[in-house]
Amino acid sequence: MSSTSGARSPSAPPQSFLWTRRVVLTLLAAFALLPLYVMVSSSLKPLQDVSAKFQWIPTNLTVRPYFDIWKTVPLAKYFVNSLIVAGSATLLSVLIAVFAAYTVSRYTFRGKRVFTVTVLSTQMFPGILFLLPLFLIFVNIGNSTGIELYGSRIGLILTYLTFSLPFSIWMLIGYFDSIPKDLDEAAKVDGCGPLGALFRVVVPAAVPGIIAVAVYAFMTAWGEVLFASVMTNDTTRTLAVGLQGYATQNDVYWNQIMAASLVVSVPVVVGFLLLQRYLVAGLTAGAVK
Repeated sequence: MSSTSGARSPSAPPQSFLWTRRVVLTLLAAFALLPLYVMVSSSLKPLQDVSAKFQWIPTNLTVRPYFDIWKTVPLAKYFVNSLIVAGSATLLSVLIAVFAAYTVSRYTFRGKRVFTVTVLSTQMFPGILFLLPLFLIFVNIGNSTGIELYGSRIGLILTYLTFSLPFSIWMLIGYFDSIPKDLDEAAKVDGCGPLGALFRVVVPAAVPGIIAVAVYAFMTAWGEVLFASVMTNDTTRTLAVGLQGYATQNDVYWNQIMAASLVVSVPVVVGFLLLQRYLVAGLTAGAVK
């Protein structure tokens, strides 16, 4: 009997395709990792080495920039502000989106389609169009009621809700639609009301979709620059805006900027790696029914 272990399957792709795929993937990996290498290497150099001609292999390695970043600017305060704002915006976005999406998914009411289309259509407009209206609204509310929204964390949280909430509702509607309504009926037979069915049956089954919404809302608030630069002051400034403090009139601390950028990205990267499988499941839910 002749061995056929080395024979190629008739359905296997040709060798030219395999080599082309390897080359393309290698180029894409280099394109993605090269900026990261420049950031890491620059963050481990003294300032004079970063300001001079770029060296691919650093000669004078130092970790001092990672200690200096906390002294040059109040990075710890900016970190706390970003955590409070991003965490609060994420929590409110998930909470409101769960109730809104469950209502749209499980109940029929007049204007349901209009509501869904309106929620999704808000994503078509660039965020800069809302900058001046929100600024005027916050200032007028402060002048008439004494509630200071402009320059406060609460105002920034409400601002980020206007961007994360519509997409969160739309994404959870699709996920709730993929959960059989028989589960709700079974929960009601067991004595649960609408809220009981939601929190005891639907929410546990929709954990991947809820986590995907939470990750999206957190990343939207964590790295936003435009509104944070206008709606905050020295007390409520967030990380995305606070990084500008490393550029002074006399010099630009490039090594500290790179080090601070890496430190700032740690929470998002760690959270994404821990929740990756839930994120993928949540984003693909409802695509195939």
